[in-house]
Amino acid sequence: MKTLVADAVAEALRGGSGEAIRLYVAACTERMAPLFVGLRAGMPGREADLDFYAESVRELWYADRPLADAAECVRRLERFPELQPNEEGITDVGDTYAFFAALCLRYALPAHGSGNADEAVSCGHAALTAMGMLDQNVPGAPFLAEEQRLQSLSLSGDASGLWDASVTSGRERFRAVLGCLPH
Repeated sequence: MKTLVADAVAEALRGGSGEAIRLYVAACTERMAPLFVGLRAGMPGREADLDFYAESVRELWYADRPLADAAECVRRLERFPELQPNEEGITDVGDTYAFFAALCLRYALPAHGSGNADEAVSCGHAALTAMGMLDQNVPGAPFLAEEQRLQSLSLSGDASGLWDASVTSGRERFRAVLGCLPH
């Protein structure tokens, strides 16, 4: 399967350490987190899901050790409505970006738990796909290029600068998606 993840990034992940993979998926998921949390905040019955999502993203930043319960976390996440099959498909703007944020975490958890580079590439691909769609919906938007740049940066090993850049980027994405929502 061809992914949007740059060949150099995918190769670095496949040849890299488990810690490099864990840092990469933590950063990808951090950038997508405002989309899930922001778009699902205030929805009745979703408080536990929001807490779980935020806690999972926080845990991913412990790149020095793999998640012990990654498989159980994936099972819990897969019960989220965003990841359930839907005959009509996803047509709502908010639902689309919440889906990609959940999907990004869905691949990040096992990648972090096992150091599996293919799961990490899938995590990055989900983020890039969402940003490509956002670029199509916001004229002149730089989100896809910025995600590609940050994915490359995540291989540098500088967690502090990467965390700051990821938080900032995530907020910018959320503001852009809010601008696309019907008023």
